Amino acid sequence: MAENPCSFKDIFLIKAPKKSPLVLRMIVVLFAMVCGVYICSICLKQVSTRTKSGFSSVQVIQRPCPHPDVEPEEFRYMHYPKPNTYSRAECACNPVRYFAILSMQRSGSGWFETLLNNHTNISSNGEIFSVKVRRSNISTIVETLDKLYNLDWLSSASKNECTAAVGLKWMLNQGLMQHHEEIVEYFNTRGVSAIFLFRRNLLRRMISVLANLYDRDNKLLNGTHKSHVHSPHEAEILAKYKPIINATLLIPNLKQVEDTSTKALEYLKSTRHIILFYEDIVKNRTKLLDVQDFLKVPKRDLKSRQVKIHKGNLSSQIENWGDVQRTLAGTRYERFLSVDYRRR
Repeated sequence: MAENPCSFKDIFLIKAPKKSPLVLRMIVVLFAMVCGVYICSICLKQVSTRTKSGFSSVQVIQRPCPHPDVEPEEFRYMHYPKPNTYSRAECACNPVRYFAILSMQRSGSGWFETLLNNHTNISSNGEIFSVKVRRSNISTIVETLDKLYNLDWLSSASKNECTAAVGLKWMLNQGLMQHHEEIVEYFNTRGVSAIFLFRRNLLRRMISVLANLYDRDNKLLNGTHKSHVHSPHEAEILAKYKPIINATLLIPNLKQVEDTSTKALEYLKSTRHIILFYEDIVKNRTKLLDVQDFLKVPKRDLKSRQVKIHKGNLSSQIENWGDVQRTLAGTRYERFLSVDYRRR
């Protein structure tokens, strides 16, 4: 058997040719350069990520609204709603006051509300609770109020993102008296101010109620019922109707209305409120300045396009005036028979 001319050691020695020292140094330098570039790219990515995350955090931070220069007790009545339907934009830090006009039908509340809505920064959204389903229980009432005061209630009275006072007209017989305890709690918790508006002369209010009911059934204005009018001609047509008042029920009815307003004032006496009378506003328009001060809005000269329907002496507005006069004579309601206001 012939011997293998190559030994085991020789096999390993000839497996790879030897490289010169210069080539080895170049390989090491190249490897170091590649590693350096890789490490630098990783560092740059980390710095870039931190920078971007830093800018993002700055963008999402919401700067709190500056503290207004008001008395501490006023803070609870100043709100910064965030509507779901639009952005308040640059007005986000403009505080909004919540209010409710509390009244009874045919007490001048419609006219009064048009005066408030004549103000650029006030939105009063009408008789929202005239729709029965909205006042079916306290839950639906609260849900409706929350939507209104969050500026998400859209109506013809809605202003813009810079609204400074938002509210509604709420009749006492539209769930208010029935749920008065929960509503008082809501008003006090949410910082809602109440504006009571009544009539001093309840006999004049009764004439307006009866005339409005008659027109609802008979539609005197070309087959259309209107609770309020904007022209003297329409007012003259509606004023031609003279109701017959039940003399037997007259005093009990007047007392019932009087008691209802007294109860309402008692129920809501713990709320922040102001008490107004229709006749006082008619006689002295400076009362409107008191209202604007109450709502903490800039003072404006407020106007309404509504035209008064029933004017002048009551004797010309009641069909059975003699019966009414005799019934009220000598009672505490006798004062209602006289002319009690004139516009200044």
